[in-house]
Amino acid sequence: MLGFLLWCILFIVCWPLAIGALLLWPLVWLMLLPFRLLGIAVDGAFALLRAIVMLPARVLGGR
Repeated sequence: MLGFLLWCILFIVCWPLAIGALLLWPLVWLMLLPFRLLGIAVDGAFALLRAIVMLPARVLGGR
C-alpha cells in the first residue's frame, strides 16, 4: 500500500518518471529474481547446518 501511495505522489509530481518506473519495474524484478532464489538456498543451507550442529543437544534432551 505504501509503495502505491509513493507511486501516486511520484505520478503527481513527475508523471513521465512515474510511467518509466511502472514500465521498468518488471525488468528490475526479473533481474533481482536470481538473488532471491540464492537467498532462499543459502537460508536453507544455514538451517541444515544449524540442525546438524544442534542434533547432539536435542538427542541428549536439551531444548
